[in-house]
Amino acid sequence: MRGLYFEEFEVGKHYKHAMTRTVTEMDNVMFTSLTMNIQPLHLDEEFCKTTIHKQRVVNSLFTVALIGAFHVPELTMGTTLGNLGYDKVEFPNPVFHGDTLRAETTILKKRESESRTDSGIVWFEHKGFNQRDELVCLLERVGLMMKRPTIEEGA
Repeated sequence: MRGLYFEEFEVGKHYKHAMTRTVTEMDNVMFTSLTMNIQPLHLDEEFCKTTIHKQRVVNSLFTVALIGAFHVPELTMGTTLGNLGYDKVEFPNPVFHGDTLRAETTILKKRESESRTDSGIVWFEHKGFNQRDELVCLLERVGLMMKRPTIEEGA
């Protein structure tokens, strides 16, 4: 499956992603060790060691990756030219090991790139929910998206 080109993103369009992901202990350990330098978010070691109701809470950076990376390729596979970062990151409820996460994405806005002719900028709002339909992660991400390639006449 290919991702959407810049022209195909519709402002206000809402996508419910088909893929879900169950959070395992091994995922969290592997992700924490591999991504120390990927996002400008703090790696909250104390947070991920805490327990609530005797359940271990998942590192919030890992939750960002699950929602922002594992689900978004349905929309952006092969058309992303760059992740320009996160405007907002919120965790209204904790994520526990064993939770099954699903994501929804809304296109907030888009505009032509001022510095490149082959791309545009798209603002995504990603929401992550657990199996209890609780909102566990809210992200606003900005991405540089490829425009549909054109074929020059006479080429």
